Amino acid sequence: MKFFIDTADLAQIREAQELGVLDGVTTNPSLMAKVGIKGAAAVEQHYIDICNIVTGDVSAEVISTDYEGIVREGEHLASLHPQIVVKVPMIKDGVRAIKYFTSKGIRTNCTLVFSAGQALLAAKAGATYVSPFIGRLDDVSTDGLVLIEEIRTIYDNYGYQTQILAASVRHPMHIINCAKIGADVATCPLSAITALLKHPLTDNGLAQFLADAQKFA
Repeated sequence: MKFFIDTADLAQIREAQELGVLDGVTTNPSLMAKVGIKGAAAVEQHYIDICNIVTGDVSAEVISTDYEGIVREGEHLASLHPQIVVKVPMIKDGVRAIKYFTSKGIRTNCTLVFSAGQALLAAKAGATYVSPFIGRLDDVSTDGLVLIEEIRTIYDNYGYQTQILAASVRHPMHIINCAKIGADVATCPLSAITALLKHPLTDNGLAQFLADAQKFA
């Protein structure tokens, strides 16, 4: 399973990269604004800065919602850096644009996916990644993990190469459960990734080892 970090915070991205388990980054205009990045030129430079930190894919989101605008904006984003994956919303013109990008060799991440039908359309259009938002489904009393299972079954049935990128991941058990049911990628905050390091028995065992080592010092 790949680990992506969902942020625009360069310090957090560096920390995740230094941990040695990071495979990519997802971000969006809201996350950019959260770290004070404003204006088209600043946003574009920030995407490049992120690409220069990590070695994997970096999803950069279009703002346009019409076909021509999505294509124009997506082609520009893809030209910024070879690691850029164009993030496109799951709307009619978005699916059309994904098909176009696929024909041009531009990789895409279809975002805001909340149903298996949407994921099927994205795969048929050739999306590189599809992003089901499991945490947001949980928020409305729907089990987001069931959606991951449904998409996995459909993609396996027909051999679709689109990768399932579990998004809106809130905590470490989301990551573990996504891994168990076959998500290809989990994108999550740094806190969810580092929480996987923690276990009380590890802490207790290390404390005991260190205490015993002092006896021979």
